[in-house]
Amino acid sequence: MNKKKGFALASSVTLLSSAFLAACSTGEETDSSQGSTGEGSADEAQVLNLLDSSDIPSLNPTLATDAVSFNVLNNVNEGLYRMDEEDNPTEGMAESHDVSEDGKTYTFKIREGATWSNGEPVTANDFEYAWKEVLNPDNASQYAYVMSIIEGAEAYNTGEGERDAVGVKAIDDQTLEVKLTAPADYFLGLTSFGVFMPKLESFDKEQGENFGTSAETTLYNGPFKLDSWEREQGWKMVKNEDYWDADTVKLEEINVKVVKEVSTGVNLYENGDVDRTGLTSELVAQYQDSEEFSTVVEPTLFYLQFNTAVEELNNQKIRNAIDKAYDKTAISETLLANGSIPANYLVPKDFVTGPDGKDFREANGDIGGYNVEEAQKLWEEGLKELGTDKVELELLNYDSESAKQIGEFIKGELEKNLPGISVSIKQQPFNNKLDLENKGEFEFTFAGWGPDYQDPMTFVDLFVTDGPYNRGKWSNEEFDKLIESAKSSTDAEQRWADLQAAEKIVLEENAISPVYQRGSARLTKPYVKDIVEHAFGADYSYKWASIEGKE
Repeated sequence: MNKKKGFALASSVTLLSSAFLAACSTGEETDSSQGSTGEGSADEAQVLNLLDSSDIPSLNPTLATDAVSFNVLNNVNEGLYRMDEEDNPTEGMAESHDVSEDGKTYTFKIREGATWSNGEPVTANDFEYAWKEVLNPDNASQYAYVMSIIEGAEAYNTGEGERDAVGVKAIDDQTLEVKLTAPADYFLGLTSFGVFMPKLESFDKEQGENFGTSAETTLYNGPFKLDSWEREQGWKMVKNEDYWDADTVKLEEINVKVVKEVSTGVNLYENGDVDRTGLTSELVAQYQDSEEFSTVVEPTLFYLQFNTAVEELNNQKIRNAIDKAYDKTAISETLLANGSIPANYLVPKDFVTGPDGKDFREANGDIGGYNVEEAQKLWEEGLKELGTDKVELELLNYDSESAKQIGEFIKGELEKNLPGISVSIKQQPFNNKLDLENKGEFEFTFAGWGPDYQDPMTFVDLFVTDGPYNRGKWSNEEFDKLIESAKSSTDAEQRWADLQAAEKIVLEENAISPVYQRGSARLTKPYVKDIVEHAFGADYSYKWASIEGKE
């Protein structure tokens, strides 16, 4: 959830920070950086003011599942490695690492002098404890699956193995050994992801269920600390002077305000109250000639997920018909108009290349697409199989402005093109929507996923039988075997072929109906420098950002 990033998304453009994804489920839009290097002037206030469309669901790495939480965790905590300005893993809490000849054993050297915000040293045990807490079946962590590459992880998480058999061991305070089930080129980068953040065991046990629910019940070892957090209002991060690389951090304060309406965000931006904001399509034309305007296409996918526990949606022809019955291009180019592109795929374009050097998307092509005539034929056949001529469905949706527009458009298209269908829409705040999805209390839902690490698996394995983010409970035995093969394979070409075949099954059976690959249009004040935007994992890093040239 997962992405990728695992990271609860739902709609598309908004306020430039993160919301809408869940793992990285994703929620709404995030914001961009504007170039140029340079140190902020000593007499300039190093204060960055941002917007987000959702509150933080959790700052507990054991339980976090969404883009908002992972973005904050990425800036107030630090894993063994951190993704740098070029999306390459750079040393974090680990000052170095060694890899065995077979690529399956990593030995990390924890840097001396790294401390928690309460003055305690960061040690190898903080990683062993934290990772095993994610895997602890009693904690029911939805992101435990992302650690399945670690030896013994899946067995412990499913109750079939022991905690001590998990291949994560603190040899001493400064040495962490990690054993993998197979070589994984992406593993080093994965250690930067929120689920892999360390936790101080004594503090975690002291806080219990309250850990990560407030600024006071969270501990920090990253570039910033959470200074305050008002539910549904916003939060403030301040520079962590005890961070090992504090000299690199220029910003003294980051203020984030929760605002759901784009128009409100734009007004705040125009008034100088915030430094970045997202734009809806009707505002793009107004601002597209501004030097402060920019767009970017991200490797984040939005889609409709069907609950196959619903009789009508357990029918493949009904799912196929819905996928073909609405105009994805109109959503991307007219409703959003922010650089988003229509998607007939699961793994995004320009995200990852295979052993042959080709983009995954180029090799696997589009699968399906808008075709009303074919949709109506499949719909009629599906209705006959169900023995009915009417279908009533409820679409679960986010409560943001852009999500509402997209939901209403899809409802209109389906009711126009599929005779006998009636669609109602249930809009919910981000946290509520995630909760309903996790409980399976939906019929079909508008959702999104951002990659957690740079590999197709971060998208494709979302749909394994009984997977934590397979909320629609779709199941296919052949698909499961392909994923299992890809996870254990040491043959790079065969692994790639397995992943491509698995993606085709998901799309041909329409476990989901892809809608678009997210783009975002945003405004950023010219004095905001060097916010790093990541293609996977957390969306943003503020470690290198600064305010320069503000009048």
